Amino acid sequence: MNNTGKDNNLLSRSNSARLSGFQALRTIDLNLLTVFEAVYIHKGIVNAARALNLTPSAISQSIQKLRNVFPDPLFVRNGQGIMPTSYAAHLHEYISQGLSSILGALEFNEVSNAQRTITIATHPSVGALVMPTIYKAIHRRCPNININNVPISQAETQLSQLQADMVIDTRRPVMSKIGSFRLFEERVVIVCRSDHPALTDEVSLDILNQQQQTMLVLQDDILPDVRNVVEQTFPDRQITFSSYNVLTLAAMLANSDLVGFMSSGLYHMFRDNWNLREIECEGFAGGKFETHLFYNKLSQHDEVLRNCMETIQGAFVQKHGEAIL
Repeated sequence: MNNTGKDNNLLSRSNSARLSGFQALRTIDLNLLTVFEAVYIHKGIVNAARALNLTPSAISQSIQKLRNVFPDPLFVRNGQGIMPTSYAAHLHEYISQGLSSILGALEFNEVSNAQRTITIATHPSVGALVMPTIYKAIHRRCPNININNVPISQAETQLSQLQADMVIDTRRPVMSKIGSFRLFEERVVIVCRSDHPALTDEVSLDILNQQQQTMLVLQDDILPDVRNVVEQTFPDRQITFSSYNVLTLAAMLANSDLVGFMSSGLYHMFRDNWNLREIECEGFAGGKFETHLFYNKLSQHDEVLRNCMETIQGAFVQKHGEAIL
């Protein structure tokens, strides 16, 4: 009897708390939370207005209403833009999770033909390789889709917080709620300018070790296996120029006697315009690496995104198959 009474008291308190939560939600226009997320993700009133197809004035009014609900200004001016407060950043973590759950429970059949923008995050060099194929394939099947290509900052965060619909990268995110599929595989090739005075199409390791070389400096080592192969094969290489930008490295190779390493895809893209050629080197096994498309698994509930991902996957299978570039 006593246990039953305790259980009833716990149930009563639980129901009271739930009812209190419902009453609190009734005081908030939940559409305002969508506006909050748009301003947070797009980092500005104007960009959020474009994303939601609203006027900047309407966005500003919504933010002011939210300021009346929460004990914080949420966003403050930073130069010509705005930035979220620490309170807003904390709030975003909860709102983004809630909106993700809601989006996962909805079907979008009724709006599949509406105008839509999808956001794809890539590193600049990867974007140069993949975005033309993606744009052509998606616009052939879904001409109402607009594509926004943004840089990768933190792939896991961008996907889990729906800041990006897809991420295309060579590194695999480790979160269980992120899915992926392979787009293509590439080789690492040795490159120099076509009229390099000291090198023929095929050289030895000793000759290459004597040449001055370039190096791509990355904030995060996204290709550790490939870099290890290069360093083990050329332990004494002379690096006289390094850069964070692969375009700068390609330009330097085209206008100097330097030797460098790049992906086969980038080499084919730069080769003709910048007069580059590949060097065959006996003893250099090179390295192979795969580029994948990553997505939040909740996206599979979104018919538009699911169709876009299937279209992208089909385009790269048709273009590359299982072959190595």
